[in-house]
Amino acid sequence: MKRTSFAILIGLFCLFPALFSQVRSEFLLEKNWKFTREDSPEFINPTFNDSKWQSVTVPHDWAIYGPFSSQNDKQEVAIAQDGQTEAMEHAGRTGGLPFVGVGWYRTEFEVPQFTDGKRATILFDGAMSHAKVYVNGQEVGYWPYGYNSFYFDITKQLMPGKKNTLAVRLENLPESSRWYPGAGLYRNVHLIVTDKVHVPVWGTQITTPHVSKDFAAVRLQTKIDNADEKTQIRIETEILSPDGKVATSKENTSRINHGQPFEQNFIVNAPELWSPESPSLYKAVSKIYADDKLVDTYTTRFGIRNIEYIADKGFYLNGKHRKFQG
Repeated sequence: MKRTSFAILIGLFCLFPALFSQVRSEFLLEKNWKFTREDSPEFINPTFNDSKWQSVTVPHDWAIYGPFSSQNDKQEVAIAQDGQTEAMEHAGRTGGLPFVGVGWYRTEFEVPQFTDGKRATILFDGAMSHAKVYVNGQEVGYWPYGYNSFYFDITKQLMPGKKNTLAVRLENLPESSRWYPGAGLYRNVHLIVTDKVHVPVWGTQITTPHVSKDFAAVRLQTKIDNADEKTQIRIETEILSPDGKVATSKENTSRINHGQPFEQNFIVNAPELWSPESPSLYKAVSKIYADDKLVDTYTTRFGIRNIEYIADKGFYLNGKHRKFQG
């Protein structure tokens, strides 16, 4: 029994360095949200008592619960396509759902990974719409478009070792959509913690300049934030095939020149080509070192495929003529 306990203890000590050596942490802000359709400037304050608000889980759409009513999307318009010359009452374009108006979301969270020298980013996959985002009572950004993903740097607002309050105000304006647009935090919310020198959100770009059944050329460009021209950057990248095996790898060392992305080029032999029938995806797994210190890891999924538009013939995917259905 003692030997077993000692072995477990040794295992835990071995595990701790791996836990604290993580250079990038990302998790979902999914549970423990509060929601209301009321509106007040007090809602941004961390000390505001939201215990009487509705408890929800994100993703969340406040309008799908109804009540349905033709009054929710009634319009007085003339539809020229139907030959109408005078304005008349129409309803039902947005399903009669009550999506117009203001909604607030609040949540509290701690970030043990956020320590001195770290950077923090809040990423919204979708918020409908006119989002105003507050962290610990401070506005960190505004994003009007409901269909786009967006993010803000919240390094200055986040408090290490303490509870943090995130508040989001959303507003859907009347006649802002022809069809039902959604309402609320209808997609995931991510919190990302990195080192100072790191790959930003959507910081990689992959192209395939040449694609054939025999081999594919893959170009990976990686943006590095907060690395000056004196910092020596080394990137070790493995290209993993759809079955998880290493298809190719490369290690390159350079310095960042006036913010230009770091470029790597690969050859993938006998690639599994992406198509709708066989949506094979590769992964580029990159480790970023700054002056020989591991500062970030970043994974990019991509498909290898060739696209052509040929005049008088149409669209070609991987050398085969394809027709768009729909």
